[in-house]
Amino acid sequence: MLLPESALQRSLCCNMADIFVSLQPMAAKLIIFDYDGTLGDTQGYIVSTMHSTMQELGLEYRDDQACAACIGLPLKGCFRQLYPDFDDARLEECMATYRRFFQENRSRMQVELFPGVKETILKLWRQGYILSVASSRSSRSLKEFLSEAGILDCFSLVIGADNVTHAKPDPEPVLMTLDALAVKADDAWVVGDMPVDILMGLRAGCRTCGVSYGNSNREDLLAAGASAVVDRFADLPRIL
Repeated sequence: MLLPESALQRSLCCNMADIFVSLQPMAAKLIIFDYDGTLGDTQGYIVSTMHSTMQELGLEYRDDQACAACIGLPLKGCFRQLYPDFDDARLEECMATYRRFFQENRSRMQVELFPGVKETILKLWRQGYILSVASSRSSRSLKEFLSEAGILDCFSLVIGADNVTHAKPDPEPVLMTLDALAVKADDAWVVGDMPVDILMGLRAGCRTCGVSYGNSNREDLLAAGASAVVDRFADLPRIL
């Protein structure tokens, strides 16, 4: 049976559209988020705790900018960057003091999500994306913050510094996530505010997106190799 010309044209157009869609890149299945400076606005909390540690231990003062530049590294790495001449024993003392102040401050310091984070996370989750967190913070702390923010259930996996042997910028946290969630690197994005987040994602073979409102800036994120940078968390879905 021959189709009328208009029906034939519609059929051809539909077939061409199907071919065109099949040639487009697959949408991401998995998004791996950093926490500090990406989801949670923790800079003031972290810097204040570092300054309390410096004061108690009589350490040479480091300003807000120097402290913020360490965020994203494991705690020992933060103090090693601030005090490169310290031996392991001195670094362990810094870490223990920091953790004590951190827990003491928890009751009076509220960590807020950045604007648009909760709404966007819920939107992505409802759209069927697999969401996870890979952070240099402890997994216990991460889950507490995410639970308090009302978004813990949106994440299929939460990986902290205590879950890995090699932290950022090593790709281990991302590789562990990909393996646990059975997702290929080509189908995943890593989203973070620091160059170490971008390097971690790239070394695992993932696409990466930086956020410019956290503890770094657009220029440094692009220099690290970010595939894209957004100025607002709510802009993330259009990048994906």
